[in-house]
Amino acid sequence: MTSQRHARTLALTAVAALALAACSAGDGRTDTDATPSPVVPTSVPDGAEKIYAQQIDWSSCGDLECATVTVPLDWSDPSGDTIDIAVNRHQATGEKLGSLLINPGGPGGSGIDALSSIALGGFGDDVIAAYDLIGFDPRGVGQSTAVDCVGDAEMDALVSADYDFSTDEGVAAAEAAYATLGKGCLANTGPLLEHVDTVSAAKDMDVIRAVLGDDTLTYVGYSYGTQLGATYAALFPQQVGRLVLDGALDPTLSSQELSLGQAVGFENALRAYVTDCQNGTDCPLTGTVDEGLTQIRALLDQATATPLPTGTDGRTLTGALAFSGIALPLYDESSWSYLTMGLREALAGDGSVLLQLADLYYDRDASGTYTTNSTVAFWAIGCADDRGTTDIAQMRADAAEIEAAAPTVGSFFGYGGVLCANWPVAEAGGLDSYTAEGAAPIVVIGTTNDPATPYTWAESLTATLGDSATLLTYEGEGHTAYGRSNSCILDAVDAYLVDGTVPADGTRC
Repeated sequence: MTSQRHARTLALTAVAALALAACSAGDGRTDTDATPSPVVPTSVPDGAEKIYAQQIDWSSCGDLECATVTVPLDWSDPSGDTIDIAVNRHQATGEKLGSLLINPGGPGGSGIDALSSIALGGFGDDVIAAYDLIGFDPRGVGQSTAVDCVGDAEMDALVSADYDFSTDEGVAAAEAAYATLGKGCLANTGPLLEHVDTVSAAKDMDVIRAVLGDDTLTYVGYSYGTQLGATYAALFPQQVGRLVLDGALDPTLSSQELSLGQAVGFENALRAYVTDCQNGTDCPLTGTVDEGLTQIRALLDQATATPLPTGTDGRTLTGALAFSGIALPLYDESSWSYLTMGLREALAGDGSVLLQLADLYYDRDASGTYTTNSTVAFWAIGCADDRGTTDIAQMRADAAEIEAAAPTVGSFFGYGGVLCANWPVAEAGGLDSYTAEGAAPIVVIGTTNDPATPYTWAESLTATLGDSATLLTYEGEGHTAYGRSNSCILDAVDAYLVDGTVPADGTRC
């Protein structure tokens, strides 16, 4: 998750080369288990009886199995129009405990893609043996009934734009650009645009749980997936099984608290990167760590004032694209070498490497095609859930606070309210309370120097969920921890998922 104005979270931890090294899932099984009877909650919304009673029909899709689950378009009218939720499955390789749903983040990340490319490489063997792993694309995303907004050329303009927010004219220009985006989303998406909120997506997850035949939900959610999981726990505490919420996002935080926290998170991660870079060889950043950060700030200012050439179809590296290219490798310290390469070339006047990283950030391929709808889904879901202030004076005051706290990158996290200022459908909003009273134990994971979801959010989400939540801490860099950090985290989460063993309170890895 990043500022609504500029970007979105890259699904799970698929940064740089890791995203390109997708592996196929499967253990060679071609048989399909008989579909179990749906397990419905004690109280089903009036009109949703058929939704909960539907049978899931699996078919082969490569090494996995795929299916479609039907859910209401509008959960306030569950017997009305419906939409499709795409799911896929990797069957348990051993004695099956149940199903385990996966959400890789975003909002806008594809669980279908996560299952087939990344998740199986991050889970322990015991988990893969014990569970049918289930990927799904939330409403509005990917292969489910999806948000569709504008063409590739319009997307290029949106993600590369630099606006002068110091002037009222600059604010108005940004609001007008996103208003045009919103009109395109409504024209191409239709009524779904008003119903892509997280609360609706969490209700969809309970339908998936039921039609899979599970009494309770076992779930691993990363980044925004923690907000989705927390929402589920608050809505269906009695259906909570074993929930892992990694890279925590507290849905009770205000828009300004989110923007400020994330700006500081990326600032701290960038400081850690510069320290590491300067302790190595061939670092393009000279002097002290503070001087290195100042050089990055100057590069961003230069790209904003005069975009750098890239030698790529006449495209240039704007400030917005330069920030996206810098932000991406900060999600995983194993990708810091890509940032070093990008900075070296950019400081020499060539923006091509940072542009490639920015394109990867936005799922844009070499032909100029945006291969997923993850960015527009991010925007649409964000506007459905929560909208920041559109008061110019307040936005300026908030932006000043952010830039003071994060002087290198803070300017890219302010003015988030411009995106949803003229959004063409009503805000759905969230829940009044996210306390999961009566839920089974939930494990929240925080990484101490996570750029995208700061550690303080993991502490906050643990408190928000109440007595059911336990905090597991990874002392390290990067975004999320399970499957990406160390054996201590892996073993603790695997033991919880397979045996139900909750990590001791205060466990740090």
